[in-house]
Amino acid sequence: MTPPAGDRDPAHTPVRVLLCDDHAVVRAGLLALLSSAPGIEVIGEAGDGEEAVALAAALRPDVVLMDLQLGSGIDGIEATRRIAGLPEREAEREAEREAGCAGGRDVEREAAGRGAAGRGAPHVLVLTTYDTDADINRAIEAGATGYLLKAERPEELFSAIRAAAAGRSTLSAPVAHRVLAQMRSPRPGLTDRELDILGQLARGLSNREIARALFISEATVKTHLGRIYDKLGVDTRAGAVSVAKEQRLLP
Repeated sequence: MTPPAGDRDPAHTPVRVLLCDDHAVVRAGLLALLSSAPGIEVIGEAGDGEEAVALAAALRPDVVLMDLQLGSGIDGIEATRRIAGLPEREAEREAEREAGCAGGRDVEREAAGRGAAGRGAPHVLVLTTYDTDADINRAIEAGATGYLLKAERPEELFSAIRAAAAGRSTLSAPVAHRVLAQMRSPRPGLTDRELDILGQLARGLSNREIARALFISEATVKTHLGRIYDKLGVDTRAGAVSVAKEQRLLP
């Protein structure tokens, strides 16, 4: 039986985890897996982004294990951004102020015993099957502490959760490779013509309609789209528009 938060030894308090995945079977599998890991405790499950944000605010886990694709509603990127931006509770801030004013060890220990709830926003560890440059960049920019692929071994997942709880970043090896590759060979910026086409793309125009609007051939539109996809690290029209908005390339 887990002791009350105020009675725990902070040095031995388990890492409190909130799961967020829109597949119930996946959540059940993660719950069973994490239940076997010493020092890790699953305190809640969410099936969509809005629920994850609400539970993260209410439960204050150490780590939110976040999938990226969550069906309808906000995706894992937006949920990550909102969770990373959660403020501390007023009561917790008041307790910390009291501990500081009293200067007594008993009060300080009581505040520390509240565990993760007394700290800032939960850390978000992305756990997904997607490893595109666009997904990785957007997750990191949204405030994710780590980015793990679902193909990782259980031991790697356990280690990443503990690292995330301590505020340390963890990336799957393929993800780290892509990040380093981007840093070593950054993609060139979009040309004026590519930005023009991207703007038409955001309006929902087809290749033929873009060609007519810009007085170029469809073949030229397709060529430019291929270059836009490469530069933005995406492979779909929707992905290009989404990343362009994230990078503020569109008005």
